[in-house]
Amino acid sequence: MQDSISLLNSYSILPTDIEKKHVYDVYEKIAPHFSHTRYKPWPKVQEFLENIPTGSLNADIGCGNGKYLNVNDKTVFNIGTDRCFNLLQICRKKNEKNQVFAADSLKLPFRSGVFDTAISIAVVHHFSNVPLRLRAISEIIRIIAVGGKFLIYVWALEQEKKFEQQDNFVPWHLQNNYQNENLQVTSLGPQIVKEEKKNSTVYHRYYHMFKKDELEELLKNFNNIEILDSYYEHANWCCIVKKIKE
Repeated sequence: MQDSISLLNSYSILPTDIEKKHVYDVYEKIAPHFSHTRYKPWPKVQEFLENIPTGSLNADIGCGNGKYLNVNDKTVFNIGTDRCFNLLQICRKKNEKNQVFAADSLKLPFRSGVFDTAISIAVVHHFSNVPLRLRAISEIIRIIAVGGKFLIYVWALEQEKKFEQQDNFVPWHLQNNYQNENLQVTSLGPQIVKEEKKNSTVYHRYYHMFKKDELEELLKNFNNIEILDSYYEHANWCCIVKKIKE
């Protein structure tokens, strides 16, 4: 096992073409439509946020359209980061008080140990190999103070929608009224398809579907954390983790 500092020095911080074209580019393209479908907090994420002690500093890493930034925002100070500029603009339009900025979760621009808590909801499954997933987790651990907790969610292979393999290009049917022709997206995997009858264009996002216990096994690579709880919610495997030492 390795601590977060050694992992920080061990693994590349550079995303592959899969992340660039099938995560970053696609989310820039689909951001308004995606945000329209993401509005209700999941119960266990809301519970975690509402139980954060008053006066805490919380990081939402991969905050998307910011639907969790205003949960418990009267007593907790939330800061959100994301790679997608268009989603960050939506965050600010929803609430001008939202503190968000663009940052890569593989190299977070925060001092070590500065946050009391953090959440990473539906982010780590977008990295296409184990070293990048470990790197993303190591960065969350690094920015958390000793004694602090973080919550992580990843898509589950064991869900109602059946996937034949763990690594997938999941289609997003972008309705034509959400199209921005100034944003060009190229494809590595399945081709971009125009569906004239449905007035939409199909783009593909990369996902690694986690098997049961796979997230826990990934977290066991770090000797400065302990898993407090593991559960399944909304087709995700989830863990609440505590940082126990530097």
